[in-house]
Amino acid sequence: MNTSTPSEPPKGDRIAKVLARAGVASRREAERMIEAGRVSVNGAQIMSPALNVTASDQITVDGKDVSAPEPPRMWLYHKPVGLVSTDRDEKDRQTIYDALPEDMPRVMSVGRLDINSEGLLLLTNDGGIKRKLELPSTGWLRKSRVRVNGRPEDKTLEPLRRGLTIDGERFQPMTVTIDRQQGANAWLTVGLREGRNREIRRAMEAVGLAVNRLIRVSYGPFQLGELKAGEVEEIRRKIVRDQLGLELADDSGTAAKKPRTLQRPQRKKPNRPQKR
Repeated sequence: MNTSTPSEPPKGDRIAKVLARAGVASRREAERMIEAGRVSVNGAQIMSPALNVTASDQITVDGKDVSAPEPPRMWLYHKPVGLVSTDRDEKDRQTIYDALPEDMPRVMSVGRLDINSEGLLLLTNDGGIKRKLELPSTGWLRKSRVRVNGRPEDKTLEPLRRGLTIDGERFQPMTVTIDRQQGANAWLTVGLREGRNREIRRAMEAVGLAVNRLIRVSYGPFQLGELKAGEVEEIRRKIVRDQLGLELADDSGTAAKKPRTLQRPQRKKPNRPQKR
């Protein structure tokens, strides 16, 4: 634990950053865990994230030791419809984390897809990577194939290309192209550089279109490709290093030759008293 005098530069890194690097949680989530009294350093409970720690400090979360951080890793995951992207859901719906293989390390999703959306989600074991890729300043284009009910014309979509305001919330301009008309529906390709809650669905509703299918096909340089729904595949560490500008002590790790299919476990239903 940092014991420097005020005149000395603090040694080590902020505790929330260390927890994020260890894959415990994002930095913001780690700060909340600290304020909730769930974190101890060298046997002493801490309540404030304003603390620097070094490799010699022993950190525990909920009484369990926090291991040294692994090298940054990333995975491609084809999220199916019907899963939520949060680690806990107040409605007890199944999350993506319920479906991940048991041998996966603790990971966090980069951004989210709502329960009715499918396609590419990036997963990482590193909170710093998560935060970096979610920042609008990173500027990575996220492309989705979107099916809408109706026969949209370019003039219908022009407000999306200019950027629009919905309920006081400003949406940045999107790239929108009409791919084909298929009966009563049209397929569009939509690109955006920020990820607000249900952004595409809300923007389409604002111009009178209802989305009935949404598949994210890319996030920056990473592509969904041929990955099937429910499959996960690790990105080669060299690619992670090159795309994110990281310096990795070991970039020899590679993805598995074949993606793994995620098996949804049977969830135990809570015992409820029988009605009489």
